[in-house]
Amino acid sequence: MLRTVLLLLLLLLLLALARTASPGPASVAIRRAEALKKLLEVFGMEDPPAPPTHSKQPPQYMVDLFNSVANADGVTKNPDILEGNTVRSFLEKTHSEEMRFLFVLSSVAKNEKILTAELHLFRLWPRVTDVTDGPKRQHFCQVNVYQVLEKDKPDTPGGKKLLAARLVSLQTSGWEVFTITPAVRDWTEDESSNQGLLVTVQSRGGAPLDPPPLQFASGRGHHESKKPMLVLFTDDGRRGASLPTAGFPELTPQAPDLPAPKSRRSRSTRSLGRLQPCQRHPLSVDFEEIGWSGWIISPRGYNAFHCKGSCPFPLGENMRPTNHATVQSIINALKLSEGVSSPCCVPDKLFSINLLYFDDDENVVLKQYDDMVAGSCGCH
Repeated sequence: MLRTVLLLLLLLLLLALARTASPGPASVAIRRAEALKKLLEVFGMEDPPAPPTHSKQPPQYMVDLFNSVANADGVTKNPDILEGNTVRSFLEKTHSEEMRFLFVLSSVAKNEKILTAELHLFRLWPRVTDVTDGPKRQHFCQVNVYQVLEKDKPDTPGGKKLLAARLVSLQTSGWEVFTITPAVRDWTEDESSNQGLLVTVQSRGGAPLDPPPLQFASGRGHHESKKPMLVLFTDDGRRGASLPTAGFPELTPQAPDLPAPKSRRSRSTRSLGRLQPCQRHPLSVDFEEIGWSGWIISPRGYNAFHCKGSCPFPLGENMRPTNHATVQSIINALKLSEGVSSPCCVPDKLFSINLLYFDDDENVVLKQYDDMVAGSCGCH
């Protein structure tokens, strides 16, 4: 009887060890879900945005901005371009034929500080007769951008507020950008106050022009690449804490681990690992592999790098030690105090990365995240 009980206990122990050593599919799925949730938290999200319902191209302005700020891996190469850490773009969705525009800003988080708001309008080529008719020939006209205060009566006194005014040439076509920050701040503080924008065209002297010689592309009847767009530069208050981040990383790390010569491979792997000095090693993050490629536009992934290796006494300059690490190494080597370990191999320079992605409303967002790439490693 005792022997049977012991055998049953041994069997149960072996089963428990087997489960620990090789977790089942359900356990692996749970751990994967937990890991992805943590990664989403790093990116300031609760859930991943849903991919666009159809093949959708991001505005060229946002693509160009990403390319000017980041390299192909998303690592920041020019930290002085962005104002704040978030750029949001909104396409006009009312498809009005008049020069009235409404942008839905529900995806702007309450904690985001509005730094600058820009209205981007694509100026069409003027009609030939409008610029060549004898004494009425026009070379410039004045464009006014108003915040609408009274939706149904914008032309009454108090029905609108002037945000920007500029003389615009009638000899070219292309994008015109108007700063409208006060209006967007009003809208984000009180969503019900968002009655849209009104754009008017006048002569240089302020007289109305009918029909106006200048036309902007609208949301109706024009290619999506020319649609009116609102661009917000904001800051969500998320900032890296401690390590220097300025400047573009020189991605030339200390040499990674190389296979040992055959004559030395008889040593245990563990012993060999301890002898490797502190240095930087690749750590690939592939957004397609983790199922995020549907909503992330750029990059497709990036190299986060990680630090690994020993910090043996005495610490040389190539270990990039802090003064504290040097003292700790001496105390550890001379056994001057109990419980003092050798310094650790950790990142001593971190760099930010940038993501260009679609949010839940299919708006395109450029967001910068601090402390995402180990630029170099040292003993601390």
